[in-house]
Amino acid sequence: MQETKTMEQIPETEPERQLYFMSRIKEENRLRAEELGRNLTYHIETFGCQMNAKDSEKLAGILTSCGYTEAATEQADFVLYNTCTVRENANTKVYGRIGYLGNLKSKNPEMKIALCGCMMQEQHVQEKIKKSYRFVDIVFGTHNIYKLAELIYRKNHGEKRVFEILESTDRVVEDLPSEHKYRFKAGVNIMYGCNNFCSYCIVPYVRGRERSRKPEDIIAEVEKLASEGIVEIMLLGQNVNSYGKTLSEPISFAELLRRVEQVEGIRRIRFMTSHPKDLSDELIEVMKNSKKICRHLHLPMQSGSTKILRKMNRKYTKEDYLSLVSRIRTAIPEISLTTDIIVGFPGETEEDFLETLDVVKKAGFDSAYTFLYSKRSGTPAASMEDQVPEELAKERFQRLLQVVSEQSELQTKKGEGQTVEVLVEEQNAQDPALLTGRLSNNLLVHFPGSTEQIGTFVNVKLNECKGFYYLGTLVD
Repeated sequence: MQETKTMEQIPETEPERQLYFMSRIKEENRLRAEELGRNLTYHIETFGCQMNAKDSEKLAGILTSCGYTEAATEQADFVLYNTCTVRENANTKVYGRIGYLGNLKSKNPEMKIALCGCMMQEQHVQEKIKKSYRFVDIVFGTHNIYKLAELIYRKNHGEKRVFEILESTDRVVEDLPSEHKYRFKAGVNIMYGCNNFCSYCIVPYVRGRERSRKPEDIIAEVEKLASEGIVEIMLLGQNVNSYGKTLSEPISFAELLRRVEQVEGIRRIRFMTSHPKDLSDELIEVMKNSKKICRHLHLPMQSGSTKILRKMNRKYTKEDYLSLVSRIRTAIPEISLTTDIIVGFPGETEEDFLETLDVVKKAGFDSAYTFLYSKRSGTPAASMEDQVPEELAKERFQRLLQVVSEQSELQTKKGEGQTVEVLVEEQNAQDPALLTGRLSNNLLVHFPGSTEQIGTFVNVKLNECKGFYYLGTLVD
């Protein structure tokens, strides 16, 4: 009878409903911690993109609010894998790690295992988890990240295993706790999903159609972050250039940037990812005139061949891409351009590959994320004819890496000898005597300094170019 009364008190609206479940679990965890004589712990492993990393910050915030303390390894009471499924081998890697968790759980009866993210949106993955990994307690997808506390509550109160995967949603739930990795910079989701359906990509199928957040909600979040000492923000979306099109009162991404720039306390604004077909002249103009938007643009090319771009369903040509690069560089000469490139897409000939090398040389990328094409089941490209032999694709890949490396060094060399403003991010992992900072153009510099400077802006002279980064010294 008491439980029925309690159930009647559960709020129906969000995020109040989730805050309710967090408070209930926190009390239950407090009592259990007293019995054990120690705090209950959690550990999150994140696979994949920056959107996943942002989701993991939210999940960490929820678990902290539930009374869990973060642990450095998977030897914890609650372990959560936030998965990626962009490539088949990402799934294979996760399955191996789940097996490892099963061994840990056999030694710790307190342990709960949860899986979420893009991989869990696939029906065949759900079935495999149900049948082959019966020790997994909670499984959810990309559309109900915000419901973690409620799912834990259901597990704690009678459900043997909790599986909740939504095929789609038009809902956006924010205003929940979040644990930022850094105290001086943070990501802000401005939209979810993707409408582009590139023929090699599974993302639209697992993250759903585009859903934009209201601009006033985004600005409110940025203002709150600024009040907490955040000085740099990264606006996140699968394709930020199409932001605002699904809103009842449409707004362009360029206009959103104008509004974000007005927030006091924010000194740097970054964003990703930009689809070339949607990058407007208005956005270029806003970037040109901005004092806060960083001089870096990630502009995925994927291929330099118009024929291959058509097969990829990218909706632009080689000439379109180079024209866009030209307009950007004319307006913002100091811009740093980075890109994504896929080698060995079905039907790619030597001529097509040489077109890609041609664009790399003409565009002058500062760096490129390069990928060997691999079949992704569930995408149109997986069943295309003329799959490129693996050895040939690898040979082309090595040639691409060489050209990218040469271009990167040429671009980075231009900064040598300059003194620039740097946001100090961390102590250098290889040499504790050095700090690592990031320039506005997203390149890194390593220089001697004090850990007290982490999170602050300093001036650094770029003494020596090392290809993808610099060695420097502090300038008073």
